[in-house]
Amino acid sequence: MPANVRAHVIGNVAVDETISVSTMPEAGASILGREETRDLGGKGANQAVVMARTGLPTTLVAAVGEDFRAQTIRDQLAPEPVEAKLIALAGRSSDFSIIFTTPDGENAIVTTTDSAGSLTPGEAIAALDTAVSGDLMVLQGNLSEATTLGLLQEARRRDLVTAFNPSPLRPYFGDFWPLVDIAFLNRGEAESLTGSSDTAATEKLLQSGVRHVVLTLGGDGALLASRGAAIATIPAVSTKAIDTTGAGDTFMAVALASAALRGVELDPRAIGHAASASALTVSRRGTRSAFPTTEELQAILAR
Repeated sequence: MPANVRAHVIGNVAVDETISVSTMPEAGASILGREETRDLGGKGANQAVVMARTGLPTTLVAAVGEDFRAQTIRDQLAPEPVEAKLIALAGRSSDFSIIFTTPDGENAIVTTTDSAGSLTPGEAIAALDTAVSGDLMVLQGNLSEATTLGLLQEARRRDLVTAFNPSPLRPYFGDFWPLVDIAFLNRGEAESLTGSSDTAATEKLLQSGVRHVVLTLGGDGALLASRGAAIATIPAVSTKAIDTTGAGDTFMAVALASAALRGVELDPRAIGHAASASALTVSRRGTRSAFPTTEELQAILAR
């Protein structure tokens, strides 16, 4: 990626409510829980906030409703170094997530996408008015099929670098790969979308048109596969996991920012930076409040 890049993160923003439970509820069960945090969340907002904290100029484009949660979202974004373009949709509810977390750090998340799913291709593309050739466009799986496809096509027309995290999974994501420069997936997502695992999955994605594939493997680290290069294995950073919410978003954001700030293609150093940052995130409870600070990210990126 060229120097002086701006990241345009187009996705969802939500209010996250984290509830601590002793074990995940089963169907038909009523269990007791305790609210741990109420925080800013949503994959799009998570990635944008972390990117902006690295020092990479970042714009977040997301839809909100006209309700009390929209004001909470604005208040939470206000102190962050991110340019927020929030598109208010009449008659829609702002998105929110309920996160169940257990003492061993595992979580289950239920997210609404009324606002994100209602963002039209025209509204989303109009928000790219300041994007220039070489800028980075970052997408996740919460937008509609038509809006995601429209943005990827517009990015090609504008010569933007596209990064895509196919989460939550949708059956049509396989059609997007020829328009994606950088894909970030975990092991389960890769298996669902390619029918293969680990290195075989990365090879299939490269053959489908993706230029770089980052496959996260939990405690086994991550794989970086790029066209014309050997697959690199980057180890995980050992830490005690308290809450894994937002770890994948931290990882993707820091990897992209590390490469963009250095003006290089995605490389093992960027993935190492991402592993260090996500290890910090999982060691804390919450979403935005668990992300590495600007100072912590500066220290990581200097390594």
